[in-house]
Amino acid sequence: MEVQNVKKKFIADAMLGRLARWLRFLGYDTLYYPHITDRALISIALKEDRVILTRDTGLIKIKGLKDFVLITSNNVEEQIIEVLNRLKPEKIDFMSRCLVCNGIIADITDKDLIRDLVPEYVYLNNNKFYRCNSCGKIYWEGSHLWKFISKVNSLLKAHNVFLC
Repeated sequence: MEVQNVKKKFIADAMLGRLARWLRFLGYDTLYYPHITDRALISIALKEDRVILTRDTGLIKIKGLKDFVLITSNNVEEQIIEVLNRLKPEKIDFMSRCLVCNGIIADITDKDLIRDLVPEYVYLNNNKFYRCNSCGKIYWEGSHLWKFISKVNSLLKAHNVFLC
């Protein structure tokens, strides 16, 4: 890794879409464009002060490129561990970023506002809902969220990654 200082803003190259989605789930501001060119990726990283996540060894050889993490694994779970081992996060802010667009997720204080936006069963059986401030996607604390959190905790424990 060639990260000058620990930043929590990333841009993932075209090979790391699954990692980008997981990092968003973990609360990291992670941009991902599946068809971005290397030049555009670098431009955004420099302009927005982002760390580039890449598997492309050619990309990291570009002159002037300073902040990057070269991901070595093909396996997304191992990729997550690679990033977290370098970041040494004190805590993980689960579900603070939209998995779709990277927007910030906010609490919905009045669940009646989303009555027609979620399945009836979901509406009736959940009291806590969230909405992305960018794309409007609705999230709720269903079993899928707890499965994700459990998977992350198991992954961290299996790789001896402990939060401070």
